[in-house]
Amino acid sequence: MTSQDLQWTPVCAATDILPDTGVCALVHGVHVAIFRVGQEQALFAIDNIDPKAKASVLSRGLVGSLGERIVVASPLYKNHFDLRSGECIEAPEHSVRAHAVRVHEGRVLVALA
Repeated sequence: MTSQDLQWTPVCAATDILPDTGVCALVHGVHVAIFRVGQEQALFAIDNIDPKAKASVLSRGLVGSLGERIVVASPLYKNHFDLRSGECIEAPEHSVRAHAVRVHEGRVLVALA
């Protein structure tokens, strides 16, 4: 599927996300965590629901890195989620979906996986 085939949903202005933090958006009924990371201000989007806690909290986690991986640590159980893939490092069975994200005309757009 190409980028043009995806259903893009605007969620906020790019400037609404502070560097190295996340925000939560409701995209077609799905809680999505969107992060702006690093000096290049790369954007990532994953499901916001922590699978272990069943709470919508991942957007409030701490952003960092484990080796080459850019991750967010869940604020509840401290599991690390790879922001590129959604994989839970400590417990792969608790992985979440990663979604497509981009900026167009200053707006952050998300397309669900």
